[in-house]
Amino acid sequence: MVTPVHARTKLMKATEHWTKKGEVNLFLWNKKVPSGTPKGTVLFVHGSSMASTPTFDLHVDGRPYSSAMNWFVSQGFDTWCVDMEGYGRSDKDPSVTANIAAGGDDLIAATDYIMATTGVTSFLVYGISSGALRAANFAERAPDRVAKLALDAMVWTGEGSPTLEQRAKNLARWQTGERRPIDLAFVQSIFNRDHPGCADADVVEAFAKAIVALDDSVPTGTYLDMCANLPVTNPENLTMPTLVMRGEFDGIAGMDDLLAFFKALPHPAKQFSVMQGISHASLQQKNYMMVLHILQSFFEQPDPVYIGDGD
Repeated sequence: MVTPVHARTKLMKATEHWTKKGEVNLFLWNKKVPSGTPKGTVLFVHGSSMASTPTFDLHVDGRPYSSAMNWFVSQGFDTWCVDMEGYGRSDKDPSVTANIAAGGDDLIAATDYIMATTGVTSFLVYGISSGALRAANFAERAPDRVAKLALDAMVWTGEGSPTLEQRAKNLARWQTGERRPIDLAFVQSIFNRDHPGCADADVVEAFAKAIVALDDSVPTGTYLDMCANLPVTNPENLTMPTLVMRGEFDGIAGMDDLLAFFKALPHPAKQFSVMQGISHASLQQKNYMMVLHILQSFFEQPDPVYIGDGD
């Protein structure tokens, strides 16, 4: 059940925005601190089967800060999310598969707009599932725009991913280029495939209803990339501080796969966090406040004191 904004965030400003990627209309959603200078600007990047606002601005009765955007605004950050092409309120051409690289295009267009509108020069970027791959693609192509990068529920080569192993059985379907249907049952299955019980039923219901209110189908491009085209990102090109987040029970993010990815990241300020009691869709889990804490701690970690080479 949808609930009003939590008392501590009633004064926040929420606005919708639109920008263009060529001829494509992209929807953006912004929540920001009521006054003063924000600590930073968080850009949230959604996954394969849902638009941005159900993922990052969900409200559930009796569950404070179900909206990650509300949490970060209450902590002094400005926040943005964008519906990738083919999702939510953005344009939906049935012939557009919206793969990972196209998501990077969307993020470049979105940040062009945000930078021009607000004057911000770099972002604290959080992507989840295929959104992590989209965020990484963006960070590789526009590293000057990414102050810090957080990758949640990510996959690199696909090794050790039982979910992708099962999904690949439908590879011929993803190769058709047709949109794939989604419904309430499909969204609920996300929470039952790895470790049932990690999310409360009312949260899953609210999440599912918010998703299908915007989409009854979604593009196939990210599924195709994750089943047939991995790896689609090179960790050696991610030159900014990076956090890799993995739910304890996540069936997509193979542990050894992610550790190899983490090892290859070049920046010394890198972190790897295993989130106990969490499967996939971490922001909708019972332990969602753990996710917010880990993410905020990474974003607010102070810059190091420069240490010379010993000369």
